[in-house]
Amino acid sequence: MKLRIHRAALVATVIATSGIAAATSFAAATNTPSHTTHSTSPIPAAELRAKLNTLLQEHAYLAAGATNAALGGRQAEFQAAAGALDANSVDLSKAIGMVYGAGAESAFLALWRKHIGFFVDYATGVATKDNAKQDKAVKDLVGYTQDFGAFLASANPNLPKAVVADLVKTHVLTLKDVVDAQGMGDQKKAYTALRAAAGHMMMIADPLAMAIAKQFPQKFANY
Repeated sequence: MKLRIHRAALVATVIATSGIAAATSFAAATNTPSHTTHSTSPIPAAELRAKLNTLLQEHAYLAAGATNAALGGRQAEFQAAAGALDANSVDLSKAIGMVYGAGAESAFLALWRKHIGFFVDYATGVATKDNAKQDKAVKDLVGYTQDFGAFLASANPNLPKAVVADLVKTHVLTLKDVVDAQGMGDQKKAYTALRAAAGHMMMIADPLAMAIAKQFPQKFANY
């Protein structure tokens, strides 16, 4: 089967960010309070941690499923995986919005989708054996880690930019390993790399949950 990956089509499916300003910071977004009604009883911090772990590990598995289908030229499977991946992104943004409000929810979603778009670029470069495109995508992804670190640090003083950026960089590199193995057709290596990539997500979820619970002790108990 002839490999066919068209960036425009993939981006339209995976990102769909028309009209959203990805550069919006948490600091600006959280100036508008949320009008969502929440329970006044504190939520166990462990519940937040479990939710973020589930969603972030799901992100890794769904992203790998989407790239594997795309690199294999299985368009229907790719469309389904990409849709599930974006639904996961929406769920992640809602978890953020539950704490910081609707403005932060929208800003987070736009920025999170942005790194998925860069992975689309990288997968496209792998599929077409375009080293320049791969290098550009990696550069964009590494730059993104700094943007994402600044984004979270602006919302929460317990999340230093450099620490967040480093954790997200590891996410980028471990998922890149998965795409590289998929591109070589080495499924055993791909799945071994995927276990590592998914396992790393707890290194993001746990400190994020702890930082949020520490920032809002009235909302989260026993952090």
